[in-house]
Amino acid sequence: MTEAHTDGRDITRRTALRRGAGVAAAGAAAAFAGPPAAAHARPGPAAALPATVAGVRIPDGELARRSVAFARQVSSPSLFQHVLRSYVFGALVFDRQGVRYDRELAFVAAVLHDLGLVEAYQTPAERFEVDGADAARRFLERLRVPAERVDVVWDAIALHTSMGIATRKRPEIALVAVGSGLDFTGNGLERIPSDAVADVLEAFPRLEFKKAALDTVLSLCRTKPMGELMHPFAEVGRRHLPGFPVPTVEDLLMAAPFAE
Repeated sequence: MTEAHTDGRDITRRTALRRGAGVAAAGAAAAFAGPPAAAHARPGPAAALPATVAGVRIPDGELARRSVAFARQVSSPSLFQHVLRSYVFGALVFDRQGVRYDRELAFVAAVLHDLGLVEAYQTPAERFEVDGADAARRFLERLRVPAERVDVVWDAIALHTSMGIATRKRPEIALVAVGSGLDFTGNGLERIPSDAVADVLEAFPRLEFKKAALDTVLSLCRTKPMGELMHPFAEVGRRHLPGFPVPTVEDLLMAAPFAE
C-alpha cells in the first residue's frame, strides 16, 4: 500500500478506514449525549399556522396538518420555524418565476426536510440528509401516502444541501433546496421584496437560528464525524474541533492504493 504525504502528515487508506470505524463506533456509543438545550428544547402548545404568509398560501389539507404536527412535536422551536420559512422563501422565489408545482407536496417536503437533525432520527454514520429522508419516508408510509409521492419527498430531503443537483430535478425537490438554502445563507434573498421578507420573519421568527444551527452542526461533528465525510459540515468540524478525525478529499485521493 502506498503512502501519501499531505501537510507533513502520513495518511493511508487503512488509516482513514481505521479512523472511520473508530469514530463511527464512538458516535454510536455517544448517541448524541449532549445536545445544546437552545437547539433542541421542545416547542410549547401548538398554534395554528396562518393561512397565508407574504401572499404564499400555507397548505391545510390532512397530510399538511399531520406533517406540521409531527415536525412541531419532534423539532426545537428554532428548527421548526426554519422549515416553515424554507417553504415560504422557496415558494416566493418559484411563484415570482411562474413555476408550477404541487404545493402540498413541496410543503410537506419542506416541513420534514430537517428530521435528520433531530436526535431520535440520527444513525451512527449516515449523512443527516439521508437520516431525515428515511425518517420522512417512514412517517409518510404510516399515513399510506402513495409511493411515488413519498419518493419525491425522499429526494427533496436527501438532496436539499446539494443545490446544483436538486435544482435540476422536479420543482418540488428544487423548491426545498432553494428555500432552505436561502434561509440558511441568505443566498437569493435579493429576489424577494423586502416587505415579503419582513412578513416571513414576523410570521416565523428566527429564534437565534444561526447559533442553534451551528451548535447542531458541531454536535454532529462530535458524535458521528464519519457522517460528515466529504460533507460541507466537515469544514466546521475542522475549524472548531481540535483533532477532528475526518479525512479531506485530498487525503482520500492521495491514499488511494494505486501506483502512479
